[in-house]
Amino acid sequence: MTLPPPTPKQTRILWLALTSLAVAVLAALLVGLIWGLGQVLRILSPVLWPIAVAGVMAYLLDPVVDFLEQKRVPRPRAILCVFAAALVAVLGLAASVIPHLVTETSDLVSRIPDYTARVQNRAVEWISHPPAPLRRFLESRPVPSGATNGAAATNLAELTNPAPPPASTNAPPDAKEILASVFGQDTVKSATSWLALRLPKAGSWLLGQAGKVASWFGVLAGLALIPVYAFYFLLEKQGIESKWTNYLPVTNSSFKDELVFVLRSINGYLIVFFRGQVLVAMCDGALYAIGFLLIGLPYAVLLGVMATVLTMIPFLGAIATCVAALLLALVQYGDWKHPLLVLGVFGVVQTLEGLIISPKILGDRVGLHPLTIIIAVMVGTTLLGGILGGILAIPLTAALRVVMFRYVWKADAATRASV
Repeated sequence: MTLPPPTPKQTRILWLALTSLAVAVLAALLVGLIWGLGQVLRILSPVLWPIAVAGVMAYLLDPVVDFLEQKRVPRPRAILCVFAAALVAVLGLAASVIPHLVTETSDLVSRIPDYTARVQNRAVEWISHPPAPLRRFLESRPVPSGATNGAAATNLAELTNPAPPPASTNAPPDAKEILASVFGQDTVKSATSWLALRLPKAGSWLLGQAGKVASWFGVLAGLALIPVYAFYFLLEKQGIESKWTNYLPVTNSSFKDELVFVLRSINGYLIVFFRGQVLVAMCDGALYAIGFLLIGLPYAVLLGVMATVLTMIPFLGAIATCVAALLLALVQYGDWKHPLLVLGVFGVVQTLEGLIISPKILGDRVGLHPLTIIIAVMVGTTLLGGILGGILAIPLTAALRVVMFRYVWKADAATRASV
């Protein structure tokens, strides 16, 4: 028996189901690919982060090197001149900023217990003497069945004045107990058990210290390799630009041409984003430090340096800087004036960035809506992990936008252009 052909409505439903399944599979493959890329980046981060920093440095210094080369300065000599000028600028900036940074960091670390005690005292005071609206709200709530006012008062007293925790009964044995345990016939047995208990801990501690030393050596080696990588990136720029397509493991075909287009789009957006965002972050950090110094907020230089690093991630960096400054103002002064001043500085800096700094430096070359940037940053930090994922999310999303316009939205764009 032959089945009748599907009706047009059933055909549309079948095609919709197949399309939805294909979209879901492609989305799952994309998420898996991004997650796998994040795992690879996490494993290879000790090797990749010096190369990434060197690439960003090469992106930033390449226009200056090209300018000197146009003035008939040999490229190796131009690179060395740019490196020397950058070194002088970095040393001058470090000489003026690092002493304040070290002083403020050490002072902040030493005052953290005092700040913690202040927060705890104010929290206890707020719980013991809540504001009038909150007190009226609590008094207006009905007492649960089975509870009495006396029990509620007792619970409130226990909440505001909690009983001290009971003393621990599992205290380690003191010296007398250890000496007493080794006398008599059980001397060898007690010493063996004691060594069996202590040696693994000592071994794990030594391994931990060795791991820390090795990680510090790795960090120092990576820092030493950054200028070497950057020098060769700048020196071999023309060769890399002209011959990198020869090293793709793909034969000459239309697929290779499309792959080259995608990779060039990603590289172009990486160059635009990192050149612009580094300059924007430096401007924001300087403005935050100046603004916080003007309102008398302590640790202004430290907050400015933190803002410079975090503003590499749009929106999230500014929010983290604002929250840290607000908490510091609340704990330090305990009034509403300084938090309002912090909000004023934050508003002025964000206004300057949105109206002057970003349009002059970045312009509209990234071409992403602010909501798209926020979603991309959240997805990047979740799938790729950490600050690096948040930084890479925006140029990768911009490149994905180009790919989607080329392959997926191509007909719609042509239709809109014809209309």
